[in-house]
Amino acid sequence: MSDTRKYKESSPWWVIPLDMFMILLGLLIAYELRYRLQWFVEVVYDAPLLAYLPFGILFMGLIPSILWFEGAYRDWRGRGWLDHVYRIINAVTTSLVLILAYAFIYRPLVYSRLLLLEAGVGIILLMSLGRLVVLLIQQQLFRKGIGVKRVIIVGAGEVGRRVIRTIVAQPQLGYHIVGYVDDNPAKGEKEIGRIKGLGAINSLADAITNESVDEVLITLPWSFHRRILNVLRECERRHVIARIVPDLFQLSLSQVEVSNLGGVPLISVREIAFSRAALIFKRAFDIAGATLGIVVGAPLLALITVAIKIDSPGPVFFTQTRIGKSYRQFRIVKFRSMYVGAEEEQQKLLEFNEADGPLFKIRDDPRLTRVGAFLRRTSLDELPQLFNVLTGEMSLVGPRPPVPSEVACYQPWHMQRLGVPGGMTGLWQVSGRSELTFDEMVLLDIYYIEHWSPWLDLQILLRTIPKVLLAKGAY
Repeated sequence: MSDTRKYKESSPWWVIPLDMFMILLGLLIAYELRYRLQWFVEVVYDAPLLAYLPFGILFMGLIPSILWFEGAYRDWRGRGWLDHVYRIINAVTTSLVLILAYAFIYRPLVYSRLLLLEAGVGIILLMSLGRLVVLLIQQQLFRKGIGVKRVIIVGAGEVGRRVIRTIVAQPQLGYHIVGYVDDNPAKGEKEIGRIKGLGAINSLADAITNESVDEVLITLPWSFHRRILNVLRECERRHVIARIVPDLFQLSLSQVEVSNLGGVPLISVREIAFSRAALIFKRAFDIAGATLGIVVGAPLLALITVAIKIDSPGPVFFTQTRIGKSYRQFRIVKFRSMYVGAEEEQQKLLEFNEADGPLFKIRDDPRLTRVGAFLRRTSLDELPQLFNVLTGEMSLVGPRPPVPSEVACYQPWHMQRLGVPGGMTGLWQVSGRSELTFDEMVLLDIYYIEHWSPWLDLQILLRTIPKVLLAKGAY
């Protein structure tokens, strides 16, 4: 392959000037706090601003240089904000130590060490804020298709699906999968959600040309090493970047943990599932959240109850058998949004189904009552599931629990979403809801299970609020 530097995408050209501006601004703010507002400690010697000009030059030279040598500007795409913040903290603290040593040796009585410390903290905060703004701007550009990389996946096995769900779950990475190729006819000609099967691997060359591909991601097992080499040569001939995703000797388990034994690397694997500690934390969070939701939402629950009783005859609540964690059945509780007997009429409406896979959804379902249409559009019909959360049958956040008839149509890889408790909301709901295909929903659910953290749950809950208020993608 040609020069490996082309694989690393540099940051936008204006990021370094922005960093230098933030560094200078941090130093100016620290000077104002120290000598004009005199925070923390009174000033004994009033040094002019120009006296700190050498430190400004040192900060603006050292911090970007350290970030450059760490690859922060050269290996840009795909890095999250926290990763940028970590690199900024490391660069600023290293620079600060060097500058404090300089100040101590050459002018120990003139300069304020406290000002330099305040400047360091301010620079970290300002540069981190600048990174956040840059990443948000890039996300908006990616949503408009500007700067997005068009990629093809080679191989549609477990490793390939993991790459697909990562890209689907993280649109901020700026990748668009135009399709995949696979020698297995059962895979190569099918679709995974809206991702097209482009045929066998031999058709890769035509696909690269026809789809205007920027990168090729190879997810074949290592036993296919000759096939991999052929793909690499083909990509080189067509001047397209090719990357290999290692499959760890075809281990299909989803979580890989790396540790070491006296410097010897050790690789261990575990099934898709939450750890015991994670389940305990998640359960405590669910109990607290559901209890708070029921107490605060009691007036709304009562109002909806009255509206349903006035609008149409029948019970207030609707219960249905669902499949939860480890294939356990339970009765989910919802506010009734359809007239009594609507379930029996579903067979008559199958030709109007707008969902793919085993799902059944109609945008303007004729079985909805007047109040039910509003409840469904705003997702308020889901509120009684807070009681399912309290009983431990569901969680606040997780994959939506399916009905048994849906599970009967699952492919083997779909079953992975049943490894954790079902949720009232999830990554699927905040990423498009009914606008996504069934396979995309499953990909997002599995991604959530693999990357679960309390912070991810909190993010999903916060992102659910505007989705519900705007009723986007709900029907």
